[in-house]
Amino acid sequence: MGDSVADDKTVNIKAVVEKYRDYVPASYIKMLRKLSKDIENAIKAKHRRLLVISSSEPYIHGILAARTIITYEKKLKSQGVTDEIKTLYVFHSEFSDARIRKDVFKEIVKDKCRKVKLTIITYEEGEAYLGTTFKVLVMDLVNDLRPNDLGRLIGIIEGGGLVILLVPKWSTWDTYLTLFKKTLTIPQKPNPRHIFISWVKRKLLEHPGIYIYDADERKVIKASEFKGSEYVRKELVIPEKIIFPKELYTLALTQDQVEVIKLIENLIERPRKGTRKTIVVTADRGRGKSCAIGIGLIGLINELLRVKHRVRVLVTAPRATNIQSLMQLALKACEKLKLKTKVIKKGGNIIEIQGERFSIEYWEPITIPKLSADIVVVDEAAGIHVPLLHSIWNSHRRTVFATTIHGYEGAGRGFSVRFLQRLKEDPNTKLYLYEMEEPIRYAKDDPIEIWQFKTLLLDAEPAELNEEDIKAIDQGNLEYLELKPEVLFTPQGEECLRQLFGIYVLAHYRNEPDDLGMLADAPHHIMRAVRVPSGKIVCAIQLAEEGPIPDDMIDDLLRGGRIPGNIIPDRFLKHIRIRDFGKTVGLRIVRIATHPQVQGRGIGSFALKRIYEEAKRKGYDWIGSGFGVNEQLLNFWLKNGFIPVHMSPDRNPVSGEYTILVIKPISKTVEEMTKIASREFKLKLLNSLHDVYRDLETPVALMILRTGEIIQDDYKPQLTKIQVDRLWIYSHGPMTYEAACDIMYELAKTYWMTPPNKRPKLSRTKEYILVAKILQGKSWERVADELRTRRINIINEVKEIARIMLKHYYGKTAETLPGVDLNDLY
Repeated sequence: MGDSVADDKTVNIKAVVEKYRDYVPASYIKMLRKLSKDIENAIKAKHRRLLVISSSEPYIHGILAARTIITYEKKLKSQGVTDEIKTLYVFHSEFSDARIRKDVFKEIVKDKCRKVKLTIITYEEGEAYLGTTFKVLVMDLVNDLRPNDLGRLIGIIEGGGLVILLVPKWSTWDTYLTLFKKTLTIPQKPNPRHIFISWVKRKLLEHPGIYIYDADERKVIKASEFKGSEYVRKELVIPEKIIFPKELYTLALTQDQVEVIKLIENLIERPRKGTRKTIVVTADRGRGKSCAIGIGLIGLINELLRVKHRVRVLVTAPRATNIQSLMQLALKACEKLKLKTKVIKKGGNIIEIQGERFSIEYWEPITIPKLSADIVVVDEAAGIHVPLLHSIWNSHRRTVFATTIHGYEGAGRGFSVRFLQRLKEDPNTKLYLYEMEEPIRYAKDDPIEIWQFKTLLLDAEPAELNEEDIKAIDQGNLEYLELKPEVLFTPQGEECLRQLFGIYVLAHYRNEPDDLGMLADAPHHIMRAVRVPSGKIVCAIQLAEEGPIPDDMIDDLLRGGRIPGNIIPDRFLKHIRIRDFGKTVGLRIVRIATHPQVQGRGIGSFALKRIYEEAKRKGYDWIGSGFGVNEQLLNFWLKNGFIPVHMSPDRNPVSGEYTILVIKPISKTVEEMTKIASREFKLKLLNSLHDVYRDLETPVALMILRTGEIIQDDYKPQLTKIQVDRLWIYSHGPMTYEAACDIMYELAKTYWMTPPNKRPKLSRTKEYILVAKILQGKSWERVADELRTRRINIINEVKEIARIMLKHYYGKTAETLPGVDLNDLY
């Protein structure tokens, strides 16, 4: 490719730029002519094209990518496109070869292209550009290929635009040790699998509209043009009867956006007492749902200010970056209506828009149920755990939920199946549903979107089950599969993989392309499944092998250090402090998800039994899991013999749940350790319910306290004689609970520390009150509300508990002589 310009891995950028034509092979020019002609098809159809440039020389990457931009600029000019060509170049700045590629590309483009407006960023800065639109995207994937990057950045390119991927030598790219692969390894297994990139390569070869050039071999691997239907822009129709100012509707780019703005007008009138109004907007990524809602919010605020002194809108999402498009369009809408605003940013993100008598504020999802507002908007709702969505919905009377059905933010099918169904069934909720279909930046059937969806399984769905499948499940006719990633990511295993991932999409609140990359390449992660005789998957399982921890790392972890992966050994060592656990090996159940059509039929329990049998057969010491705890999930694990050993001290800010770890021991050694861990965890919980876990759901606390090991067999209430007599006057006299809460707290602790045969007999309701009122310190009103009774009934129940405790532990009754003699105190 001409004279060598490399010396000791350095490149004379100026020399390369001056002679760049000498390094462009004739075969590449020939391919560019074909791509250039195909760009005409892309412009007519408002579709995109993708070019992959493979090379082992960084300067060649820069030259060929820049030469492509020169050709692209000429083609656009010939097609009458005179706008500037906004180009985004994304790279990893910490690598010297990446800087060479970037510098060569930048200098040639700057020198030869007049219409190109070039923006160069690192991948870490990518989030800030997700709401913007570009003509060209150049992604340097030589040093790393993170699946999430493919999922999010490609969507910013508009129809008629071009995506260029810079990749290593085509024949050896599969085995490149990328940054992402390094994050998937653990000390015990330092070498990743090399499956995901092979999968990406196969998908690049399978789909049309994609061009691949191997610069090292000077050959075209693929040049696949695509003739889509000519795009005809539909004239937007603004409804005749509108309430919001017409200027706001002119900000819409599609008819779908017009319809969403109109839908938001329904929230102007406040719902009557005891009822709610909820709008749900669903869409694939790139349909402009957030923008439409941002416009509609300003219309809504504008109308509400006619009847209210101040309007407060709360906006939430898994991350502040998710709502930037909404905030930016809200600001544009304010400009249209000449509303003065002040913008507050944090970390480069807009977190609040302040106007005269109104505000739009971003808060973390967990905070929203505690705040008051006129309107609440939940964007990317699929990325938030369903119980927290319910809590947000229950706490506010006018809400908007928007979510991506297929996208890198987290698939929305679980949202649709689990959350939306409840909204539909609620008689007191007026529900407005709308699904947006028309892409903003490009037209339907865009070949690059199709490639992206198929590669990252963004559109994965579980198999549709029929009557025969249901019958097989009811008869227990199930098969446990030990799957291999090397097979799953091949044409023969792809259908099984899509079904597995489709079940995850439906059952879990968050799935990202990175999860797919982990399944492929993490050396300690394995897949299991349950299928019916028809071959359909009805349960998807992801396992991770954890332990043993090297001795030096055990010491480090006990001092508060960190280790990749190995979540259960890490927490066990840090919180239970038993050094020997670090020498054990177990299987952590990362995910277990049952097909939503057949949940609650014992399939999950069947899978856990088979996992245990496999682990025992292969010599593991334990199986375990960690999950956001709620009553239903915890019950599932407890009934299958798992024992809680640790719980996070903080709620997850997105899911709103505490994370709990459970273990089912296999070896005798771990069985003994688990007994100790169970006792220690219950003691910790018991002594923390008044503070750290005060807001823990009481049914969850009760389930933990009722299971596992007894804390102390011979524990007795630690009350003085005077405290015992105070207990008597509280039990049988006029003393209030507030004057005896110290005594009741000690008795409640004693109750849960000792075995059932040494406790007084209390009903389930009294046990609930023992935890909720006495240990957690909830108000009388809140406990009464949770038990659906009156405040006075809770007060009387606690008095009754005191009488039962007094008689059980001290044999005292109403007839006992009150008071304490001085001599009895010595």
